[in-house]
Amino acid sequence: MSRIGKKIIEIPENVTINVSEDNVVTVKGPKGELSEKIHPDFKVTIKGNEIELETEFETIQHKSLHGLSRSLIYNMVVGTTEGYEIKLLLEGVGFRGAVNGQQLDMSLGFSHNVVFELPNEVTATVETVRGKAPIVTLSSIDKQLVGAVTAKIRSLRKPEPYKGKGVLFQGEVVRRKAGKTAAK
Repeated sequence: MSRIGKKIIEIPENVTINVSEDNVVTVKGPKGELSEKIHPDFKVTIKGNEIELETEFETIQHKSLHGLSRSLIYNMVVGTTEGYEIKLLLEGVGFRGAVNGQQLDMSLGFSHNVVFELPNEVTATVETVRGKAPIVTLSSIDKQLVGAVTAKIRSLRKPEPYKGKGVLFQGEVVRRKAGKTAAK
């Protein structure tokens, strides 16, 4: 058995969980509703305010799927109660961002602005403070979706190692390289 898969998930008071016949786990909480199909070799049992995943197979694939399935259910429980939030920094001279409905309009040093269409489940805000890099905050109840969206936005202008310009995760450290002047 997987160490992560063996852990029991605590269900908060304001969350309801249903498991259908075809192993689809649906989690409803104060922030919304999420559902995920679990592999048919796993049995999801709800005992009071706890969820447990059980399997009778001990192969390497089943061990990894056991931990994955437990993590997916746990992320749904946390997402529907607290939600997930990721912050990106637009580091560079003239880098700006603005939100227009479900569109994130960013000036990233190209000849034109980059307009990124956000999914309906993701909300974005831009915080601009004079003298500091703009902060784009993306939030959603789905951890996988908000992570994929932030990775896609980051790929529009990855941080470069000479000046550190680009789209960075908040708290990310860019390893800087010395330029041509260091060779003399």
